[in-house]
Amino acid sequence: MRPRIYGLENEYGLIFAPNGRVYLPMEKILGYIFEGLIPNSWPSNAFLTNGARLYQDTGCHPEYSTPECDNITDLVAYDKAGERLLEQCLPAAEERLKEEGLIGSIHIFKNNTDSMGNTYGCHENYLMRRDLDFWRITEQLIPFFVTRQIYTGAGKALKVSGKTHYFISQRAQHIHEKTSSSTTSSRSIINTRDEPHADAEKYRRLHIIVGDSNMSELTTYLKVGTTAVVLSMIEDGFTIPKIELEDPVKAIREISKDPSLRKKVKLEDGRELTAIEIQYEYVEKAHEYLDLVGADPVVLDILERWEGLLGRLSEDPMQLSREIDWVIKKEMMDSYMERKGCGWDDPRVQLIDLQYHDVNKTRGLYYLLLKEKMLDRIVSDDDILMAMTVPPQTTRAKVRGDFIKFAREKNRSYTVDWTYLKLNGYWEETILCMDPFVSTNKKVEELILSSSYLRIFR
Repeated sequence: MRPRIYGLENEYGLIFAPNGRVYLPMEKILGYIFEGLIPNSWPSNAFLTNGARLYQDTGCHPEYSTPECDNITDLVAYDKAGERLLEQCLPAAEERLKEEGLIGSIHIFKNNTDSMGNTYGCHENYLMRRDLDFWRITEQLIPFFVTRQIYTGAGKALKVSGKTHYFISQRAQHIHEKTSSSTTSSRSIINTRDEPHADAEKYRRLHIIVGDSNMSELTTYLKVGTTAVVLSMIEDGFTIPKIELEDPVKAIREISKDPSLRKKVKLEDGRELTAIEIQYEYVEKAHEYLDLVGADPVVLDILERWEGLLGRLSEDPMQLSREIDWVIKKEMMDSYMERKGCGWDDPRVQLIDLQYHDVNKTRGLYYLLLKEKMLDRIVSDDDILMAMTVPPQTTRAKVRGDFIKFAREKNRSYTVDWTYLKLNGYWEETILCMDPFVSTNKKVEELILSSSYLRIFR
């Protein structure tokens, strides 16, 4: 399967719970959080030493973009590193508030909706070749994205027409178009923004905004991994005939409303299939494709897990209560309602829905389950700890991370973006990094070596 660059962007929910009645602008709270990661540079759109980007997004959300990764296991670790980086800022931020006489706790949630019905996203990025027919590829991908929520959804208890229902996906009800260049006013299944952050003659970036933010490592692994397999096979001409949906926006919402996974959606050719049946179409074509081109152990593992979970979903979705976010959360809520004799409208059930996504390891329900070894994992705590400060070693992120580390150690002002690096001051040459697959840069290496030489012989 062809090499590819992957990235995830997560917008986080933010709440300040004061001890007493007090209003505090979220911008100020976010500023204190960022101080722990970006000293002396708030407000900022800043890159970190691990090659990732942290910034304030629309609506005063902290947003963390992973560094460029060329394998999916690394991506899972760097995605989780974002949670840990934000969590480690909380004590200092709360202390800064305390100094101003504001006692309370700050909560950061890796989810996609707030209590007012607003949504914020998780965006997936896949580098793809420029010379391919983008629209042909998107037509094949849309049915896949509409139906993959059955194993990538984060779950949501949502009140509709006065009654609370459990939905598979948090984002599905906020999707309005098949394709669109907007990420807010007309959210789409596939975003058409053409912003490659690389050599635009060779590459474009497939920007996906339909997915949920995931706590489960395995859900993230499968979300990105299955998409990578499907994208590669379509790029190489392994397409599925007559798979287009009659109304993809309607279908994505209908599938999300049915945790039993029995809902059938209509295809353009008049057939009606369940989400599981449509996913099996992609699995069968993926087998055909990988048998021909070959696959590494990670891709083979993804294919095996993908096919296996579809079988278990068709038997009983609750079998996946160690692996898939929406199932993990639903089992927890079902169990609570049974113990307490309450229903979906109980405020305590709504609180479970939110607390599952709390990134604080001492109170987030996902992390409490993980502590009890009740969930499956893909990476280790050591992997995540390293990903917090060390960039991926096989992509452009290494060059960026090494440069930022050097500049900070020398207390030098610098400017960084995805495709360039610049030391401000007497040495102002801009270093271009247009190829995300290249993990070395001669000019950066010379800069670091020359500085080390001067230090030794000063």
